[in-house]
This record gives sequence, C-alpha cells and structure tokens, in this order.
Amino acid sequence: MADAIWFLYMVQCRKGQLYTGITTDVERRFQEHQQGGAKAAKFLRGKGPLQLVYRETVGDHSQALKREIAIKKLSRQAKLAIITTAITTS
Repeated sequence: MADAIWFLYMVQCRKGQLYTGITTDVERRFQEHQQGGAKAAKFLRGKGPLQLVYRETVGDHSQALKREIAIKKLSRQAKLAIITTAITTS
C-alpha cells in the first residue's frame, strides 16, 4: 500500500460537529463510520446520521498526516470555509 493515494475527508455529525480523517478509500471508511462498529471512529459513534461533506486527494501517507494535522488546528469557521469553497468550485 506504499503507492496508494491518500485522501483527507471531513464528516459532519447530526449536531454539526466536524470530524477530519485520512484514508486510502473514502467510501469504505465513511461506511465504517456510519455502521458504528469497531472500525468506526469513537468520536462519531452515536452521532449519526453522518454526512460526508469534504474530500481531497493528498498524495502519500506522510502528506496526508501533515494535512490532517493542519486541518485539525483550524477553527470551525475555517473548516466550513474550506467545505464551502469546495462545493462552489465543483
């Protein structure tokens, strides 16, 4: 999986909280979160329905980790601005 392309994604919970994560397969990871099983992020359990609101191609695992840390340091308003910009430019 060293050559895999990594993605950063954001999920919005029922009450509006935002969760940021990285993966090589956004659809599979989002399904794991929605199912709420052992592979789901603890933060998201019981906070559904969940909505996948953002994804971006990052590159390799190292770049994905760095991008995830940078996004997690942002304010909620800054994260929402990223999501809004992605929606309006797609």
